[in-house]
Amino acid sequence: MNLRLFPLSFLVLAVTALPGLAAIPDDFEKAITTIQSVGPEGAGNAEAASAWKTLSESEADAVLPLLRAMEKSSPLARNWLRSAIEVIVERELTNGAELPFTELGEFLLDVRQSPQGRRLAFDMIERIDPETAAKLVPGFLEDPSTDLRRDAVQRLMDEGKALAEADDKAAAVLVYRQALNAARDVDQVQEIAKQLTGKLEQEIDLPRHFGFLMHWQVIGPFDNTGREGFDAVFPPENEVKLDATYQGKEDKEVAWQPLVSTDEYGKIDLNQPFGPLKEVTGYAYTEFASAQAQPAELRLSCKNAWKIWLNGELLFGRDEYHRGQRIDQYKLPVQLKEGRNTILVKLCQNEQTQDWTVEWEFKLRVCDATGTAILAVDRPETPKPEAPSRRDRRPAGDQ
Repeated sequence: MNLRLFPLSFLVLAVTALPGLAAIPDDFEKAITTIQSVGPEGAGNAEAASAWKTLSESEADAVLPLLRAMEKSSPLARNWLRSAIEVIVERELTNGAELPFTELGEFLLDVRQSPQGRRLAFDMIERIDPETAAKLVPGFLEDPSTDLRRDAVQRLMDEGKALAEADDKAAAVLVYRQALNAARDVDQVQEIAKQLTGKLEQEIDLPRHFGFLMHWQVIGPFDNTGREGFDAVFPPENEVKLDATYQGKEDKEVAWQPLVSTDEYGKIDLNQPFGPLKEVTGYAYTEFASAQAQPAELRLSCKNAWKIWLNGELLFGRDEYHRGQRIDQYKLPVQLKEGRNTILVKLCQNEQTQDWTVEWEFKLRVCDATGTAILAVDRPETPKPEAPSRRDRRPAGDQ
């Protein structure tokens, strides 16, 4: 019987009825529902704790139903389910029980299941049969689960390093480039880039790999005295007319101007055109030509207060300042329409004057849920930094 094709309620009854298998508790399904109902800020935690106890006391037969339940669970609920699974697995293996190896393999290969659940299944397979698990890893190179893909990329990185150390430069380049094509985790991309651009002397296009948007029109500064600019509605929020001029901060005339990034991670620095100003608001605008209507994610990195609009619709905003910045800090699921899509970013700088508050910048990329770049059909060539002048290249002591 292929239990994977039946709903959870039938699966619980079927597994309970199979000869030689321990019975799953009668309140098993109810406990899963309770876990899936847990909410943010502690909502439902007491009930979830009780349900978790019920689930974690189950035997090995409960592992597959719990893994399948992760697909329709929130991140919080998945954490509860994951913990219950780990307790069951550790106890059962310690006691010499067998996990359902074949069924775990079927679950692992079903890409419709939760990526977190599939990773857990692989970890269990690896504990049961490390040799078989190792043979599966290369097949994860294009897997939708970035957790599984990471292992396959790391294997290529290790091969590339070995080839480079053996002075087989041509082969090392090919292997590292294959790893780069598949890599989605920032730390792996950075390490591969370091190897390729170092001794292997290769050029790579990181902005294109990530899908960073490099060409913008910017306008400012508008006011943000007393941090009131975040809620204030300045003209670009009502309309984007690139030939228009407006009254900005201190009644000075402001106009749209181009800003093109040459940063390898797509940094759009408003200090470049406007100067290191304080208590100001700026806007950045760009257009994205999508090959088709498709789901996507706008992934933002920013340590200023910000808002983002897609096609005139406000997606989200955060009225916070200088709390750190990292790639993919904020992930905004969106639906792109075929053809022209407009993106407007509002960026507020506050009154703080410490050195670490100088940044007035953001990075924005378009990708799918796995982090794979979605590129505009008319994406221009990636801008390159200008080469330093002859004078700039001279050592400091010679100037």
